[in-house]
Amino acid sequence: MSDRIAEHYERHARAFDRDRSRDFVERPWIERFVMPLPRGGAILDLGCGGGEPIARYLTDQGFMVTGIDRSATMIGLARTRFPRHRWLQIDMRTLAIEDRFEGVLAWGSLFHLDHDEQEKMIARMATWLKPGGRLLFNSGPSRGTSAGEYRGDPLFHASLDPAEYRAAFLKAGLVEMAHVIEDPGCGGATVWLARKL
Repeated sequence: MSDRIAEHYERHARAFDRDRSRDFVERPWIERFVMPLPRGGAILDLGCGGGEPIARYLTDQGFMVTGIDRSATMIGLARTRFPRHRWLQIDMRTLAIEDRFEGVLAWGSLFHLDHDEQEKMIARMATWLKPGGRLLFNSGPSRGTSAGEYRGDPLFHASLDPAEYRAAFLKAGLVEMAHVIEDPGCGGATVWLARKL
């Protein structure tokens, strides 16, 4: 199911971009994520979409963004809007990049992968962080899978148990900084913020 996500977002790219640009409910978490990071620092955004609203906020704050998305249309929008930044059409699971970042962000993207893939991605995201760098992502509240819906099409979601995320952090050299289950101030998202040792 997770492999169909790219087709889904490509099919609905323009509509999703319009809808997404009007909704920045996660802004307080993004602000908390970047607050200690040096301005001009590099941030990797996994599942960046067309860059609205998150990349817009990050670039306005002076960060250099590398955005990853499987949708050609989404990446095209991001390249047009933010030509000074780097936008790569690729699957996060196969991304090979030597750069190290002050922050890695997987908002609205990691939970489209299955359980094993999420554990592997946490380890990979940790390798892309500089010491002291921060990781921010959202998940479901407990272990399981579910089918959401967008524009009449199903959307696959999966989540590990909180203890499994914490075990993955420990193995990857990450320290949990904050975790809120179904944060009412963030549209009910379950949020994780971690730091690289």
